[in-house]
Amino acid sequence: MAKRSANARWQGGLKAGNGSFKIPRGNIEAAYTFASRFEEGSGLSPEDLIAAAHASCFSMAFSADLEKAGFKPESVTTTATVNLETVDGAPTVNRIHLDAVGVVPGINEAAFQKAADGARQNCPISRLLKAAEITVNARLQK
Repeated sequence: MAKRSANARWQGGLKAGNGSFKIPRGNIEAAYTFASRFEEGSGLSPEDLIAAAHASCFSMAFSADLEKAGFKPESVTTTATVNLETVDGAPTVNRIHLDAVGVVPGINEAAFQKAADGARQNCPISRLLKAAEITVNARLQK
């Protein structure tokens, strides 16, 4: 089975979806256009698309969870690394690692990691990819 991986970094707006993705083979400008650009022949691979979508979705879910807990995140930047295997000719996600870095006044590292674990449960893309092993590492930016 062929194994492939890609990563994407989401930085920018949290709830509004007005940030940008950084992927090794280029940039995707806005959160909600990646699927249409792929369909129009952007040349991005499935793993690029999944990584970009997951990085943004997780950051926004994480930000929302932090706000519900009474914190005001200044930024949450997530890098998603997606590993795929080809199973019966189809790319299948088997592992995803989310690395989140945040600037959140008034929270400690343990509470930040706990909130990240909760956001993983609340992120719609994490729920869609529940068959994959999804790990989260969250740390506060110093």
